[in-house]
Amino acid sequence: MAPPRKLHIKSYGCQMNVYDAQRMVDVLAPEGFVETATVDDADLVILNTCHIREKASEKVYSELGRLRLARDEAASSGRRMQIAVAGCVAQAEGEEIVRRAPVVDVVVGPQSYHHLPQLLARAEETGRALETEFPVEDKFGFLPQPRPETIRARGISAFVTVQEGCDKFCTFCVVPYTRGAEVSRPVSAIIDDVKRLADNGVREITLIGQNVNAYHGEGPDGRAWTLGRLLSRLAAVPGIVRLRYSTSHPNDVDDELIEAHRDLDALMPFVHLPVQSGSDPILAAMNRKHTAADYRRVIDRFRAARPQIAFSSDFIVGFPGETEADFVATLALVTQIGYAGAYSFKYSPRPGTPAADMQEMVPAAVMDERLERLQQLIDSQQSAFNKAAIGQTVDVLFERAGRKPGQIVGRTAYLQPAHVFPGPMFLGPGMAPDSLVGQILPVRVDSLERYSLLGELAAKPPQHARPLAATGA
Repeated sequence: MAPPRKLHIKSYGCQMNVYDAQRMVDVLAPEGFVETATVDDADLVILNTCHIREKASEKVYSELGRLRLARDEAASSGRRMQIAVAGCVAQAEGEEIVRRAPVVDVVVGPQSYHHLPQLLARAEETGRALETEFPVEDKFGFLPQPRPETIRARGISAFVTVQEGCDKFCTFCVVPYTRGAEVSRPVSAIIDDVKRLADNGVREITLIGQNVNAYHGEGPDGRAWTLGRLLSRLAAVPGIVRLRYSTSHPNDVDDELIEAHRDLDALMPFVHLPVQSGSDPILAAMNRKHTAADYRRVIDRFRAARPQIAFSSDFIVGFPGETEADFVATLALVTQIGYAGAYSFKYSPRPGTPAADMQEMVPAAVMDERLERLQQLIDSQQSAFNKAAIGQTVDVLFERAGRKPGQIVGRTAYLQPAHVFPGPMFLGPGMAPDSLVGQILPVRVDSLERYSLLGELAAKPPQHARPLAATGA
């Protein structure tokens, strides 16, 4: 039997890329590949790229320069290293990558990575393989199911893609060009995925998509289901105790989704709802198709249904034409909403997007100053949100053993990390802290350490508690 080949994947950007990287591992496992944490001993390195962040392409070419040196070192010891570029930069700039980076063997877009084995074989024969067309077939129908041991090794939380692509065409965004039009997976396929994950120890599912609440997959009844209806069905899957979804668009928040937050205990009261700006003129220039007031009304609907709900968001600072008054409107929106956290970025043009041709660029120094002001406000809100947990008892889903002996780590409903030392009084004879993995237990929060909650168990775990690995789950 041939020795296994080593695979190293470096993934950038969004949760979808994390999911895609895992599925690439699943695709290549039957070809004899096993993951390695380092480039040094890899036979295949895949850069799974994201085109959303600033200077995305430059970062890819910089990394390829380092990989060229690693490849030369491998060759000097008689080992062949293949290099592939996947993801959204590959989709958007495939020909340019081929031209600028001869070290690359395979370039593959995010809709075609199920063809990786064939592309690698083609590169061996011809020296290079490029596939960035949108395929006719649905890649999910060709992706192999992850092995049970692989699912268990990945932990108790998992992403499940339910929707890809976007039809919104925000003027700053490349997603419609790199991921294509909105496509939703059938309900039955998603249920099968979630059941398989639950059967192998997964307790928390995050449904992901570029515009996940535009989900409209075909249900068992032959009709299109909404995200809210899908969540209601998944909440009934045995073993699944927490549900989340990301990323949403304010215009696609319908009544069924609001009702799901009202009615489903498993659906976490934490929603990532990007707004990008608080200025109506900038929102119009972005082609967001909603106003700041529309966004506030959506927030109000969520809060009326579930008062304890919290939000995170995305903001772009320095979009072309943004004035000081526009930026102050963003600060006002943030102040009014009150976020548990948010992501904020300086605007940078993406080739091929309408905003890239806009002429009223905001000076870099102004963007820097505005971003600092915005992040200070967001950080103060996140800090206040976390400090409010001190002295409270919160439910924590434990995920893994901590770095310190005797420590266990989990997350609250709001994705706050929680670090706990259970101690012998909370554990049965011979039970280690990691026996609590996969359980939701109350934790009394005593203090904070940066963004993490520190506390103690507020109740003893059930007597039958055992590590998930020992249950065969």
